[in-house]
Parts: sequence; C-alpha cells; structure tokens
Amino acid sequence: MTETNTSALEPSGDPVRVGVYVCHCGGNISDVIDTKAVAAALAAHPNVAVSNDYMFMCSDPGQALIIDDIKANHINRVVVAACSPTLHEITFRKALQRAGLNPYLFEYVNIREQASWVHKGDHEGATRKAVRLVAAGVEKVVRQDELFPIKVGVEPHVVVVGGGVAGMSAAVALAGRGLGVTLVEKGVALGGRVADLDRVYPTEERGADLVQDLTRQVEGHSRIDVRLGSEVVGLDGHVGKFAVTVRTSSAAPDDQDHLVRAGAVVIATGFDHYKPAQGEHGFGESPAVVTLPDFQAALRQCPASRRGLQVNGRPARSVAFIHCVGSRQIDGVHAPQADGKVNDYCSRTCCTATLHTIRQVQSRFPDVDVYDLHKDIRTYGRGHEAYYEDASRAGALFFRFPDEEPPTFAASTGGEYAGTVTTRDILTWGEELEIPVDLVVLATGMVPRDIASLIDLRKLPVGADRFLQEVHPKLRPVETGVAGILLAGACQGPMDINEACTAAQTAAVKAAILLANPTIELDPFVAVVDGERCDGCGKCLAECEYVGALTMADVEQAGATVRHAVVNPAMCVGCGACAAVCSPRAINVAGWTLDQFDAMVDAIIAEDVGALAHTECRAGVRHIEFAVISGGN
Repeated sequence: MTETNTSALEPSGDPVRVGVYVCHCGGNISDVIDTKAVAAALAAHPNVAVSNDYMFMCSDPGQALIIDDIKANHINRVVVAACSPTLHEITFRKALQRAGLNPYLFEYVNIREQASWVHKGDHEGATRKAVRLVAAGVEKVVRQDELFPIKVGVEPHVVVVGGGVAGMSAAVALAGRGLGVTLVEKGVALGGRVADLDRVYPTEERGADLVQDLTRQVEGHSRIDVRLGSEVVGLDGHVGKFAVTVRTSSAAPDDQDHLVRAGAVVIATGFDHYKPAQGEHGFGESPAVVTLPDFQAALRQCPASRRGLQVNGRPARSVAFIHCVGSRQIDGVHAPQADGKVNDYCSRTCCTATLHTIRQVQSRFPDVDVYDLHKDIRTYGRGHEAYYEDASRAGALFFRFPDEEPPTFAASTGGEYAGTVTTRDILTWGEELEIPVDLVVLATGMVPRDIASLIDLRKLPVGADRFLQEVHPKLRPVETGVAGILLAGACQGPMDINEACTAAQTAAVKAAILLANPTIELDPFVAVVDGERCDGCGKCLAECEYVGALTMADVEQAGATVRHAVVNPAMCVGCGACAAVCSPRAINVAGWTLDQFDAMVDAIIAEDVGALAHTECRAGVRHIEFAVISGGN
C-alpha cells in the first residue's frame, strides 16, 4: 500500500523535518535562477518544514537563520542550495553543530556551477533544474542516518623527508611546537640546493650562511633526530599512526632499516634543475654554452680583477642570457621529455634569478656586455622588478623572441668571439639580430625530482606538471589527497627560498594542529560492509586502490565462521569503487548509500517535476508519495 503525503520518521519515531535554504550568492545564482520559486517548490515536499531563500547563506546572518530554525522549528535535517561545496560545506556543518544538530544530517546542493552558471541563457530551464537538484538533495538527506567522526589515536611525532631549507624550516617549526621530528636526508649533508648559491635575493645573504644557521638550529634541537644518507622505503598505517621505514646506507654489507612511528609526514624533497638536451641552444656542443646554475658556480669562484670575467679559463667579454630553457615549452617546437610531454609550465623563479645574476655581473665586471633574451619577463615577487630596472639602467640590452622561434647559437671558428646568437626581436617588429658572444647562459627551469619510489608507497597525487599536487591551491595548499601527508617547498612546484620556507611553516602548522589532541577526528564517509549480505567474492579487493583500506577476513557470524570484506575506516577514502562492483549490495559508503542514490536519481529524472513521485524504502517498511511544484509554475 502507498501512503500519500506521509512524512518519513527518524529511527526514534520523530518526524523528519527538513530545512531548505536557497542562496542568491550575491546574484551569481539569483540573476539566473528564480530562488524564491525554488524555495516555494520545495516547501511542498511533505518532509520540508521550512524553505527559505537568502542573499548570502554563508554570511553570519545566513547561518543564524539556519541555527534559529533548527532550535525554534525543530529542524533535524538541513539542505543548503548554494555554490560549490568545496567552499562552504564545512561552514554549514559547523553551523549545525552550534545549533546542537549532528553536522552530517546535512546536504549541500550546488546550483551555481551546476545550474545558474551553465544555463545563463535559459532562466526558466535553470530554475526547473535547480528544483530537481534540490529535490534530489532533500531525498538524500531524508534517508540520512546520523554519522559520527572516526576517531584515531595520535603519535606526536612527524617524519620530514628532505633536508633542504624547506625540510629544515619545517623540522624547526615542528620541534618548536613540541613535536618530535625525524629529519630524513638522502645526501651526506643538510642544505640542499641553497648551499650551492653565493648570494640570494632579495637579502643578498650568502646561501651557505642561511644553510649554516638552519643546520645549527636543527642539530641543536633535542626533539629533532637527523638521519643523513637515508631514505624512506616504507610508509604504512594512516594519519595519526604512520609506520615509516627509514633505510640508512652504510659501509656495512647490509643497509640499516629503522621504523619510525609518526602521526604525520612532511615531504620536502625539493627539485632538480632542467638539463638541456644535446644541442639545445648549443648546449653540450660548445664550452661557451652553460646553464645558469653552472654559471653561478663559476661566478662565485671568479674574483673581480683587471682580467675581467673568466669562465672555465676563458674570457667572457659578451654574455647572452636566454630565458625559459626547459620551461614554457611548446608542442612541436621543443623536444618532449622522457614521458612524451613538454614542460609547458612556468618555473617562476628563473626570471628573477637571471636578472639577479646579471646585476652581479654588472656590479663586479662593468665592462662586460650583457644581453637578455626572453619570451617575456615575470618578476612576480615584491621588489623583484627593481632587478630588471637596475639591469637596464646599467646597460643590459633586452630582446624579446617569439614563443615559436627560440634563439640559436652557432660556434665561431677562429672569430673574435666564441660564437653568435641569432634571434628575432618582437620589440623591433621582428628584426633578426646576430649577437656576438663569448658566453651563452641558459636560464634552466625547475623540474620535479625523481621520487617515484616514494610516490608509489602511498599513490601520492601528481599533477600534469609532474610535481606533487595539493588538494586545493588556496583552501588546502599544502595537503595531499592522502590524509596526514603534507607538502613543503619545491616538491609541489617551482618556488624561491622565501616561498619554500613559507610553505614549510604552513605544513608545520597544519601538522601541529592535526596532532594537537590525543585523537584525530576523520569524516565518516567511508565504506561500510553488511556482513549478512557479503558473500566473500573478493571483487571489491580488486577495485580498491588504497593499500590496507579493504581486506578479507574470517569472522564469526551466527555461530559459523564466514569470510567477508573488512574496512579499515582510517585508511578508506570513501571513493565507492568497492560498492560499484558489489553484486549483493553488501557495501555502502556512509552518507552516500545506494538507496540514497536511487532516490536522488528518481528525483532528477522524473518526467514531470510538478508531480514528482518517489518511493521511500527506509528499512523496507514504508512508501511515500509527494508533489513538488516545478520552478514555481
């Protein structure tokens, strides 16, 4: 039998009372969607007790509206129709908590990106679609059981992988917050790439002095255990309780493995310099062509004297710097890398590093002619533009070459100079120039260091640029998709020293907050197995990509030993891949059950939203029908 206009009940027997709140988003939604009509349509749902629209639901008054309704109108489920959940889902969950309601009895419906922004030319259609989406959200939350955070214990210790300035900065910051730190460095000394630099911008400090100061802080801290000549070869466990295997190479026949218990891991493995291909701008074919890092090393060893600039024992009266070597590459113009792709990203730091080096040459060897060849110049940091201005005033000549026509170098056979750089200059309407030079300096970009073995240990996310990828560049800038594993420095993209150290401090603060209490609370949206339905087929294991999240085990059930799937909730990410292949429907994702999906699909694809009908199957005991007004019509 079907009961018409009968509300669903809580497990306690109380009626389900849903509050629906439709946001104008300052016009981003309401300029296209009739938000009042959407709210009015959902008011007809038998389980909706309150349905309102408001200019900014995420604002303090908007949150207060929800909180007041929960308390005054006994709302026990909430649906917010607004912008992307990535922006404010946590905001609204916290509002529910403040009102004394379980924060997971909530559904966030995106009607900005999924309705108003994609249907700007069809206001009526966008409104109808919004009604369907919100109705689906109501159907889902009606079937939502109370969920509770997963609690895991915490090891107040952090493993930092990489002993450059980012890794050392993170270690010092973590130890200063009372956490134990194991700093793992593959090399024989701390310092990384910065130790190779003479002067760094913008402070003009010596790189060795920066490294020495950080090294002194690291080695002098009682909470930091430094392991040189070591690498991470095992990474098991989960956030709060990682088991990290650190292997230290030694002169003995066997390497030494050491197990470290840690609540979080900070990866600060740094970067590598791009190595030009044989013949790229003459590299590898002429000693007159060198990379910027090699030139900086030579400059550091070259004393200022009347002999002028000497590089590799050769005088350099004229030097050409070529930007974007190994960065901002173009398919069909540049040779692809080993994986078949070009480095189409900007390495960001090269322009300022090149101009900073030019200023060093000009200040120490004012008689040297300097030429700067670039696609364009990106001195994005505060005060960095001054390097360009000062270099120009001191006599450096700047030429801008087309993206698709990089400069070429031809070595001289017995001429006055070592060779000639040929380029076209956009700034002079495409005029072709031939520049006699003794030295060509290639401003090579940053490329990700080969840490494939570390990535494979936990399937760490990697971006299209091959650097490690954060969850969100603004909202979660140092977090990876693996809970408890954080990023610091140039392992996640090109950065200068200031940026790398800032990222390291951010990662340290994130780790400290994560490990501040004896337990960590994780979202409950993980796979759940119904042991009575599971037949132990094992199909789910083949689909799970998260090591240790899903296993098969023998369990006692109804006086017999049966084999079925077991979920480790601390390692499961709730992707749902296991549920998709489970024939007996024994696996569900908490908060996203198959019954909820069924109900949402029914609501979305109903032919006539004005007479939308749905069958409600909570515990198989009741069926419900209801009517929803379509778009206010």
